[in-house]
Amino acid sequence: MVRKHLREMSFGVSDLLVAKPQLDELSRQVPLLYVLLSVNSLAVAYSLSDSAPFWLTTLMPVLLVVVSACRVFLWMRRPTPPDAASARRALNRITVIAAILALAFVTWALALYSYGVREERAHIAVFMAVTMIGCIFCLMHLPQAALAVTAVVTIPYIAYSLYEKNTVFAGIAFNTLLVMLVMIRVLMNNFRGFRELVHSKEEMERLGRENLILANTDNLTGLSNRRLFFAELARMLEGAENTQGFVAVGLLDLDRFKPINDTHGHGVGDRLLEAVAQRLSQVQWEVPDLVVSRLGGDEFAFVGPLDKRSAEAVGVRLCEALAQPFELDDLVLTLGASCGVALSTDASGSAQELFNRADYALYQSKKNSRGQVCLYTLDHEREIRSEEALERALSTADLEAEMQLHFQPVVHFDTGAVQFVEALARWNSPILGPVRPDLFIAAAERMGLIHDLTLVLFRKAVAALGQLPECVNLSFNLSAQDVTNPPTVLNLVSIVRQSGVDPRRIMLELTETAVMRDFRQADQSVTLLRSLGMGIALDDFGTGYSSLSYLHRLPIDKIKIDRSFVHALQDQSGHDLLRSILMLCQSMTLECVVEGVETVEQLATLRELGARAFQGYLFAKPMPMDALLAWIDADEPEVARPARHAAQTV
Repeated sequence: MVRKHLREMSFGVSDLLVAKPQLDELSRQVPLLYVLLSVNSLAVAYSLSDSAPFWLTTLMPVLLVVVSACRVFLWMRRPTPPDAASARRALNRITVIAAILALAFVTWALALYSYGVREERAHIAVFMAVTMIGCIFCLMHLPQAALAVTAVVTIPYIAYSLYEKNTVFAGIAFNTLLVMLVMIRVLMNNFRGFRELVHSKEEMERLGRENLILANTDNLTGLSNRRLFFAELARMLEGAENTQGFVAVGLLDLDRFKPINDTHGHGVGDRLLEAVAQRLSQVQWEVPDLVVSRLGGDEFAFVGPLDKRSAEAVGVRLCEALAQPFELDDLVLTLGASCGVALSTDASGSAQELFNRADYALYQSKKNSRGQVCLYTLDHEREIRSEEALERALSTADLEAEMQLHFQPVVHFDTGAVQFVEALARWNSPILGPVRPDLFIAAAERMGLIHDLTLVLFRKAVAALGQLPECVNLSFNLSAQDVTNPPTVLNLVSIVRQSGVDPRRIMLELTETAVMRDFRQADQSVTLLRSLGMGIALDDFGTGYSSLSYLHRLPIDKIKIDRSFVHALQDQSGHDLLRSILMLCQSMTLECVVEGVETVEQLATLRELGARAFQGYLFAKPMPMDALLAWIDADEPEVARPARHAAQTV
């Protein structure tokens, strides 16, 4: 048992991860221990002041109190160790000092023992017992020091009692030792829990850091991604308002990337994008405070505190860098790029407005001067903007007639069966034609139409659920504004109740943004929806670094891992991170769906990692209800083929 305790305590010191938290906890408790020792020592000295020599009742306790006061002073001024190794060395010193001081106190107490009568000796025994108890509690985060102090105090006291042949006090000493051993055992249990808590916290922080990096970095090129680009743009615009400075946004689009990608394959295309990123990074390093990002596909962007001339010069340098041939093994490829630039003076301070103007300038560059830099001008300002046209069309749209739903299956690997179908909004505007969902949903949120749009789509989705087989359930997305709007949530409940469908067949998907917008209201909404029987899924999991906390704070039934993790599988870090998330879900018994599965190779890798449910183009693209029903009723649904091929690969 003692060896086991020593091994546990040795691990507590050698474990660098725990060393700094141990020292932090001790800094709050050890000064109290010295105060306790000082007060008790003075009390013992006073009780024997008439019978013991002056040097034992005055000089020695005063010396011990002075040493204790110095130690308290040092603890109060103790600097934070720069690293865990320094903290571990400090813990070793504390253990040695604790043993030395304990020996000094017990030697002094035993020296007084021979001068006392029965009551005074009892006081000394109480002093040593209280000393040990105080040491154990105050040193509970450094158990090897607590055990050392216990041994230094108890063993001499027992030996002295046996030597004096005082059976009463020897019995008290043995009883004290028994209590101390029990307390040491309790201390070890508590310390084990403390150590596990530190490790768990570190693991959560590590996952959070990796999530943060992944959420802000493009997995292929290593450049900052769209999320970080807009964050930097917002930050620079805020700073420019205070300093009367400029902010420039430039968008770049590769001119001949698609034909190269189609001709030579995605492997060459990915390597070409990496080479493009390297050249863009070289320019980024040469221009102070410039941020270059990959927005997606072959679209890149830069943002920086640049005036008109400097912004145009940076755009020219980037275009010239990309105009030079790229050598990939035996291939020599020529790309070129077009660039659109807008300055904060061209917009009213909105990051989105500035981005839209740069996007329009890019459109003009590709249309009229491919391979060149186009600056946004007042002439462009007078032209019809696509966003304004979209908002006008949406404001006059007949949502009931124009909005439709397509459905994409969620497939279980082991059975090849469709578990859910996700309802996805589609808008074919009589004015604009087909409009991308991300565009019109964002516009609806800006215009305050999102609640009406959600209710229209939800009614259609619930009605469509009646056409699906009983074994197939429905998944529906709620926006950030929906889940924090009580009237919308109540209307959702009313729609379900009036429809007569089983609420347990409906899964509502929330994004982290929806939760973070107003956590208290989101929590109330989720509780109400789940009380009706509907399930709750956390969508796009991993794209926000605080997602892990919501798994504990919200009643989540399922998580959907963002497609960016699947795209990162080719990197070891992405592979390990996805494995960690899947293991986390398994440990919490959370159902997990992996989004964005596009190849059999990805499916096989995910299956090896333990994933069971999938969604992506490998199985099916979103489709209208009639096409979905025909697809489900097929003799050998296409969904079964990828699962079968992946199983063979595994």
